[in-house]
Amino acid sequence: MCADMRFQSTFARVEKKFVLTAGQADGVIRALNDHGFRENVFGSPLIQSVYYDTPDFMLTRRSIERPNYKEKLRMRTYGHPDGTSPAYVEIKKKVNGIVYKRRTSLPLDQAVQAVARKRLLPGNGQIGREIEWFIHSYPGLRPAVLIACERRAFENPEEGLRVTFDSGVRYRDRDLDLTHPAEGTCLLPRGEILMEVKVPGAYPLWMTDLIWKIGAVLTHFSKVGTAYAGHILPAWRESLLLRAGQHSVLQEVPYSA
Repeated sequence: MCADMRFQSTFARVEKKFVLTAGQADGVIRALNDHGFRENVFGSPLIQSVYYDTPDFMLTRRSIERPNYKEKLRMRTYGHPDGTSPAYVEIKKKVNGIVYKRRTSLPLDQAVQAVARKRLLPGNGQIGREIEWFIHSYPGLRPAVLIACERRAFENPEEGLRVTFDSGVRYRDRDLDLTHPAEGTCLLPRGEILMEVKVPGAYPLWMTDLIWKIGAVLTHFSKVGTAYAGHILPAWRESLLLRAGQHSVLQEVPYSA
């Protein structure tokens, strides 16, 4: 497992998402190669992220409403990590359509412990203090959902453009240990790929033309939001109804000594 050695701690960019077929994705990749993009290859394509939330999923529910301002905290690893592998603790904010990311890196075991005790190591500097403030701002914040996928990433530094393709997007809300097998429930139909186009400013004209040419449709697909709204919330409601039904049945059973 290899992490991105060109670690960048801060980002500010516009991010747009498109759900593609495999054929559409191949067409985009060919065009990226023609425009001088290079693929970032760092060992395994596996990316896993544990998203933190309150017990009532307040952060996720806010995000689904698509407000002008939203924020989240996640811990990300690349490849198949062990306790000493790099983990990236990241605050991600979206303000009026601009995505801001601030992150710091720690060995995975240290990162998990630091977030649990709500105090990062002194060497994490200003970003570490911002993460601490975030954690203290949301009582009960805890690991809530694990998202995994296989990613191909392409970039052109001259244009400041980065394009990623995520396949096998899946989630689980139990056993959130990042060192365990990256299994989960699929969030996209088989064969569909989530493309994200990330740029610090306006899109190049050729990219706009390419998206139109292949018939890609803009989506507001959120991995965590889809996991919550499509799976976690319905399961929670079903369990409530089941408990309510059981309680009703118990009430109807006459008491006998």
